[in-house]
Amino acid sequence: MKAIFYLGVTGIILYEIAKVYFIMPMPGSQQMNSVDLAYFLHNWRWAFRGLFWIMIVAGAFSVFSGKTKWVSLVLILVVTAITYAANYQMAADTMFYQPREVVLHNASMNKVADGRLVIGIAENGDAKAYPIQYIGYHHQVQDVIGGKSVIVTYCTVCRTGRVFEPVVNGKKETFRLVGMDHFNAMFEDATTGSWWRQANGEAIAGPLKGQLLPELASTQTTLAQWIKMHPDSKIMQPDPLYQAKYDSMSRYESGKSKSELTRTDTLSWKEKSWVVGIKAGEKSKAFDWNRLQKERIVNDQVGAVPVALVIAADNRSFFAFDRGNVANTLKIRNDTLFTDHASYDLLGKRISGSGKDLKRINAYQEFWHSWRTFHPDTEQYGIQTSSHFQ
Repeated sequence: MKAIFYLGVTGIILYEIAKVYFIMPMPGSQQMNSVDLAYFLHNWRWAFRGLFWIMIVAGAFSVFSGKTKWVSLVLILVVTAITYAANYQMAADTMFYQPREVVLHNASMNKVADGRLVIGIAENGDAKAYPIQYIGYHHQVQDVIGGKSVIVTYCTVCRTGRVFEPVVNGKKETFRLVGMDHFNAMFEDATTGSWWRQANGEAIAGPLKGQLLPELASTQTTLAQWIKMHPDSKIMQPDPLYQAKYDSMSRYESGKSKSELTRTDTLSWKEKSWVVGIKAGEKSKAFDWNRLQKERIVNDQVGAVPVALVIAADNRSFFAFDRGNVANTLKIRNDTLFTDHASYDLLGKRISGSGKDLKRINAYQEFWHSWRTFHPDTEQYGIQTSSHFQ
């Protein structure tokens, strides 16, 4: 019976460590294609725990009646400590809490600095801005914009934000942060327990595997630029309960984080270099942030779609357009876009001349390692081969 006790102790320790290891950023864990194994361990957690604890209880009388009872007591304490740490201290949703209430103010009452980066959304005449400093800690914020439910997400380890409708099979869904896969945040829906990837809204494990959350148009800009374009916008305010967490992220958005997970490579095309990614149909392309800052505008193609990627005069706000409805390439001067026949603002709205407005398309700032992981066939602007992927 002693052997059963020790097998139970060993089993529960290994199980609790493995359950956390595969979905948290631990050495080697995020380089493996292990999400299916991680989901299996999670989904059968009570069966594993029940089995191992039955073994521990079954052998307890034998070990506690012998000379090694103090060693056995220490082992029980170790098991209890590891179980607690794995399920509370190291659980994603107890490390990164949701705001108690999402408070938004208009510009006249706003307390967020103008230079902060935000993820901005405009829907059905309603505009809102969510500072990266806040949603980067929370990972997700659920709200309503223009009468539409949204989930505003941000993954600091990937350095990218996405906005989705939290609608699954026609019904509004709620999500909790469950961990990460390939360094990208994963959310679990409350109804089916499926796991969803932040980088593209895809269910990657569970009953809904393969489904996608509907994505909404969003823009990453400075708050000052966003308010300039949307003066009636509301801005998410800090939750005082998490001010210390926000303060710890104050250097993140400028690329000055010292954390190994969120630091920045200042040279181009390194693991943690910044790129702007655009996807058009099945094709995708990454644009080097350093080059974009120098050139300010790039006229190119992603697959068959002619695109223009521009960066504002603040050198931080960026926008992408489908050039399919203009006759020639775009130029930029003082945050105004030009063709030979018309001019446009950074929202793509025609200011003068003839023709239609420019069509906005989603573009994402992201670490290079993240964009290429989730877009393995991506092209790189200005680079003919992909040999340096290795």
